[in-house]
Amino acid sequence: MTTQFFDSNSYFIDEKVNLLKFENSYLVYNDKAENIGSIVQKLSFGQKALRLLVNKAILPFKLEIKDANGTLLASISRGWTFFMSKIVITSGDDQVIGTVQQKFNFFKPTFRIFNHEDKLIAEITGDWKAWNFEIKDDAGLKIGTISKKWAGALKEIFTSADKYNVTLDTAYSNMMNKIAVLSAAITIDMVLKESK
Repeated sequence: MTTQFFDSNSYFIDEKVNLLKFENSYLVYNDKAENIGSIVQKLSFGQKALRLLVNKAILPFKLEIKDANGTLLASISRGWTFFMSKIVITSGDDQVIGTVQQKFNFFKPTFRIFNHEDKLIAEITGDWKAWNFEIKDDAGLKIGTISKKWAGALKEIFTSADKYNVTLDTAYSNMMNKIAVLSAAITIDMVLKESK
């Protein structure tokens, strides 16, 4: 599995605006403002048609995380859902890396992240309106953040509401867990949008 994309600890996610807006897509930058990849929602023709007729919160979705060369690194997908979402994270070679369970709370969404052995490895909680989330490990220690607050030169580049920053503690070194946590974190905007 190509992990160079996941070697970074700071990601800047920038939504690409599509005219018809069937599929969400984002560009991913590192802390030097270099484009290192993308996140793209994949929809079949049938899914696009269903989105016009059915509440998209119950529809399946699939998000693909690719590096700057277009290599598929990970996918995050959900099947049909009528209440609580269970999201599966797979590697580029289609191996399950982990799962995400979304707990319902309109004002404070919570995402519990499990590894491939169903062991809790992290939790993302926060305030959706203020777009301020904390990532904590299985012991409840803060290991990262998701926010729309910018610093330095990037503040000039990223100014709209559909851009956000994901950071993870440099000491967090278990690569498989890191891929699962970052996959969940960098796709959180799309997951929340699809759950509305």
